Amino acid sequence: MSEVENVIIIGSGPAGYTAALYTARANLHPLVLEGFAWGGLLQQTTDVENYPGFPDGVMGPEMMQKFRDQAERFGARLLSDDATRVQLASEPGGVHSVWVGDTEHRARTVILAMGAEHKKLCIPGETELGGRGVSYCATCDAAFFRDSQTLVVGGGDSAMEEAIFLSKFAAKVTLVHRRKEFRASKIMLERAREKPNVEFLTPYTVREFVAGENGALGRATLTNVETGEERDVPVSGAFVAIGHEPQSALVRGQVDLDENGYVLTEDPSTRTNRPGVFAAGDVVDHTYRQAVTAAGTGCQAALDAEWYLRDTPEVPTPEGMPEGDLAEAQWAPPRAPERAPSTSA
Repeated sequence: MSEVENVIIIGSGPAGYTAALYTARANLHPLVLEGFAWGGLLQQTTDVENYPGFPDGVMGPEMMQKFRDQAERFGARLLSDDATRVQLASEPGGVHSVWVGDTEHRARTVILAMGAEHKKLCIPGETELGGRGVSYCATCDAAFFRDSQTLVVGGGDSAMEEAIFLSKFAAKVTLVHRRKEFRASKIMLERAREKPNVEFLTPYTVREFVAGENGALGRATLTNVETGEERDVPVSGAFVAIGHEPQSALVRGQVDLDENGYVLTEDPSTRTNRPGVFAAGDVVDHTYRQAVTAAGTGCQAALDAEWYLRDTPEVPTPEGMPEGDLAEAQWAPPRAPERAPSTSA
């Protein structure tokens, strides 16, 4: 059993690494259980052109490596393994336990940053063509498909949002849904129908994504769910918008979740219903789901954890914490490492 940590961060990605950076600079020496697949969804992304500070764009894995390196530079300790179980305290000042396999790690605060995963169609070609025409985020990737034939799969508000945004770039957007009726709100459906280059194709499902001669997506094979008829649709971009799955199973039954499994926080903070437990990124956010918003909530969670450690009477204030306003203290130069005393005469 380890000593009691100041902070354990479960997860990585923009939220987890930003929380690690801020808590590390506050001299809290966070332990980050970043998972085997560290870096989150951006590890599966190619060009990122909408993150501030990268005017020429950056590859998703490269950006996550930079986030990771920056957190580690200031003293975050990274464990590339998955948390397997938690036992969260219910009283202020209580110690939380997080297990990695049989190893227990204890902490006074825990930041949940496990993220969310795109729901997949689980059809042939989807995985192989991921990043080569198959995408899950039009906001991220629509600009790569200017004047192209594209396809959106889904029937809810998210699918309508994807189609509307994509219509600004693509020559044509075919929206495929397995039912003739849509789950989307009336206003979103009407907005999508108003776009002259958006075509609705129902009731069809996508059976397969097929590569073209260049190895990227070339066409989608669709099946009519009523007649069984198949048809091929030439497309260079396909956007799957059938929802997300927050990776919150680890804390189910201990932290309050909404009906879709997203962690509930006390707006406008990142506090959960458990004292000393905070949540950030896509495990909370089912609205924006952008790297920059995830990083922002990672910062908030770090500051909330710092304030909890400083201001909770039942918690001994960690040594070396910045004095004064913690948000302002984040901009202060890092403290120079202490030098060993000289042994010379």
